[in-house]
Amino acid sequence: MVNYLVSKNYIYLKEDNSNGVSSSEGLGKQRFSKLKGRRARVQYSGENNHSKSSFEVDLPDAEVGKVRLRFAPEPSGYLHIGHSKAALLNHYFAHRYQGQLIVRFDDTNPAKESNEFVENILKDIETLGIMFDAVTYTSDYFPQLMEMAESLIHWGKAYVDDTPREQLQRERMDGIESRCRNNSVEENMKLWKEMIAGSERGSQCCLRGKLDMQDPNKSLRDPVYYRCNPVPHHRIGSKYKIYPTYDFACPFVDAIEGITHALRSSEYHDRNAQYHRIQQDMAVRKVHIYEFSRLNMVYTLLSKRKLLWFVENGKVDGWDDARFPTVQGIVRRGLKVEALIQFILEQGASKNLNLMEWDKLWTINKKIIDPVCPRHTAVTEERRVLLILTNGPDEPFARIIPRHKKYEGAGEKCTTYTKRILIDHVDAESVSVDEEITLMDWGNAVVKGIEMDKDGNIKQLTGVLHLEGSVKTTKLKLTWLPETCELVNLTLVEFDYLISKKKLEEGEDFLDVVNPCTRRETAALGDSNMRNLQRGEILQLERKGYFRCDVPFIRPSKPIVLFAIPDGRLQTCLK
Repeated sequence: MVNYLVSKNYIYLKEDNSNGVSSSEGLGKQRFSKLKGRRARVQYSGENNHSKSSFEVDLPDAEVGKVRLRFAPEPSGYLHIGHSKAALLNHYFAHRYQGQLIVRFDDTNPAKESNEFVENILKDIETLGIMFDAVTYTSDYFPQLMEMAESLIHWGKAYVDDTPREQLQRERMDGIESRCRNNSVEENMKLWKEMIAGSERGSQCCLRGKLDMQDPNKSLRDPVYYRCNPVPHHRIGSKYKIYPTYDFACPFVDAIEGITHALRSSEYHDRNAQYHRIQQDMAVRKVHIYEFSRLNMVYTLLSKRKLLWFVENGKVDGWDDARFPTVQGIVRRGLKVEALIQFILEQGASKNLNLMEWDKLWTINKKIIDPVCPRHTAVTEERRVLLILTNGPDEPFARIIPRHKKYEGAGEKCTTYTKRILIDHVDAESVSVDEEITLMDWGNAVVKGIEMDKDGNIKQLTGVLHLEGSVKTTKLKLTWLPETCELVNLTLVEFDYLISKKKLEEGEDFLDVVNPCTRRETAALGDSNMRNLQRGEILQLERKGYFRCDVPFIRPSKPIVLFAIPDGRLQTCLK
């Protein structure tokens, strides 16, 4: 089992003041310079003894000090929890073998990619505490990739095909060779130059590898290597009219960047033979492939195309929406990075497909936040009930008490005690006349009267303080707030899953299971100390749960916005 250097939290992020790492020119360099000297890293126990961890697996033919890995996201969205697994496994193995890790942006599809996604992926990688040695881009290698494509044409290992796309796809499925497959090198080069120019004739064509149209593994049936695309590239503008496919670019760039092991999720298993065949045809060094299982979560979509639909259709507020499975989304929801790292590393590098429950992740998170997060009090504004303590203090007084009774680091708060206090309506409904209750952080009181309105709803309670009473003898322990003008307005936000089905079946349209109600807001009043909450601070509203401050106090008329954090218990659907 992997052990970490905090006894209860299991993982911690240690500031690392090592030198900054290199990057390619352009946006990556500008961003990366900001990370220099303050990169966080996950630190494992036994760092200096290279002992085997809970993964209990080895990279094939790996040698300590000679391993070079890459994490290669496409900049077409923010990193999500599935990408996090790939990133952290690469980081783990690079650390274990004292090797190197490259972050390479697979930027071969300009229609979907942007600088915004590059910036935020780097931000997410930093959030995960992943150390890496360089930032590169597949687009850095476009000239070499084009040279390789031309070499394959001359070697008779690639050809230009003008078959219409749908027909081409059918022929691949049926194992039918294209009529262009045996074109001469001269004809192929002529059409290739038309593709490079982006001419009308060239735009009708694609470059295909000449592999094996009869192979039972359909990924080997002459895959497409290059397509025309007139859309400007986010880094290099309109210099190119053609772009390589992932299947063509990845094995080439892996080889020339000196990657020793390519970690790929098992969904690419059928393409592993293609990857190695393309490297063989290119006459480049073979790269080992190591597979791991893709991380799938219940009630969760991880396809960036599907997540983009929610963004573009206004179903969420953006890629960092707290309902999204992106790194920024789940952190905004209140997940600590330590919990995410522990959750993923506990799964190891298993190749077994698994559908994981969110409850397990949130349970880990609760164990991290509960011992340290401060406690505050809130009362739901709707139908709140006034409790008048007839023998309460004639003049309000205040006491300084801990924000967390068992953790001094949470600091202190000021609590005001008054004759008139507010409690939740649901609590008022649970008490009876002459019942002794406990007012938390004060003492006991006895309810003496319950006043109803004309509709039979509780309007007001009266009672007397009985501070000498024992809190051990009362059944109800109630939270309360003083009726003062110092209370702050709160908006408590609860979330539900974006889809209503645990797992989509093959071919099932996600639009059929989109959850119509995924966000619920409740107005509440909070203690005056919450004026000092900072954005991102995690707290517990006693008897209501854990929350993360998304919008702090600005002015009295603008509520503080608190996002509810799941605690691992069964989630109830919003109505």
